[in-house]
Amino acid sequence: MALGIAYLLFWVTSGRGAALAGDLQATLPDAWPIPLVAMAACLAIPWAVITLPFGYYGGFLLPHRFGQSNQTHRSWILDQIKGLFIGVLIGLPLLVGLYGLMRVWPETWWLVAGLGYTAFVAALSVAAPVLVMPLFYKFRPLGEDHAELAERLTRLSLAAGRKVRGVFTIDMSRRTKSANAALVGMGQTRRIVLGDTLLEHFPADEIESVLAHELGHVHRDIPGGVAAEGLATLATLWIAQTALVAAVGRGALSAPYDPAGLPILGLVFAVVGLLLLPVRNAYSRWRERGADEFAVHLTGRPSAFADALTRLANQNLADTDPPRWAVIVFGTHPPMNERIRRADEIGGQRSHAPTAVT
Repeated sequence: MALGIAYLLFWVTSGRGAALAGDLQATLPDAWPIPLVAMAACLAIPWAVITLPFGYYGGFLLPHRFGQSNQTHRSWILDQIKGLFIGVLIGLPLLVGLYGLMRVWPETWWLVAGLGYTAFVAALSVAAPVLVMPLFYKFRPLGEDHAELAERLTRLSLAAGRKVRGVFTIDMSRRTKSANAALVGMGQTRRIVLGDTLLEHFPADEIESVLAHELGHVHRDIPGGVAAEGLATLATLWIAQTALVAAVGRGALSAPYDPAGLPILGLVFAVVGLLLLPVRNAYSRWRERGADEFAVHLTGRPSAFADALTRLANQNLADTDPPRWAVIVFGTHPPMNERIRRADEIGGQRSHAPTAVT
């Protein structure tokens, strides 16, 4: 994160960004998106080269060192190519659209862009299970061997007020020994997805508890999460507008939509994202605690949920008790030991309750 901010600061403070944008505008065709796209490529390609060793170490070497990865070099490289392709396919139209809004609404573009981006994220969550995830994983409906589990999970989803289109397994074991489950998509694309590593190593009660946690997010968190991220995006874009206008006032840019301002825009997103990280993660931990409690109450099996968390921690090599500063800054979930203790506490409360909760 520090390296990313330093990289963008170099482009902004050295004058290289403005010089490069001027050269591109002087040599490329006059159509406005072309210099913008070229500027974005000139920023992104060196950054991809700089960060590639970090990605290789963290995403390939380290998991193999601890026996957590099954992925081959070929598979890892192919995943990077797919990720790059998807990033360009999604990011390029968003970038051109953003600068198009700047040209049409030079004072209020940030408001239109923030609302549009929020709607885009919601649409992407619908399309992802159909269009994106199959590029990385093979989806298979649960077979006859797991028909009882599929029916059980479908009933659990209905009990939580969410109708699903089916229960599927994905081939996580081609890449990792970690286990996970998810409820992906919205509306007609919503489906239950179980990693084959979860299906192989977890009993049915624990799989049900893991899914119940995910149902807790869908049941309670989507509207609040969309609203919170929408507000954060609007605030970031407003700060970006302020910074770009200030750069115009200093003579560093000809207009807010000048391609030379792209490093400034990126720097604002990086710095504001870093400052908001503890706030975002505190909100995330709060919702994770709520989803844990929802799972325990929905299934009525606190011990199964605690056992599932223990098994996930062991299988995924999780740090169950990280330093407090790491939790505050980087923790999207409460520490695993805290979650297990809370499940046990709820179980104790239930065992002393006068009537069973169903």
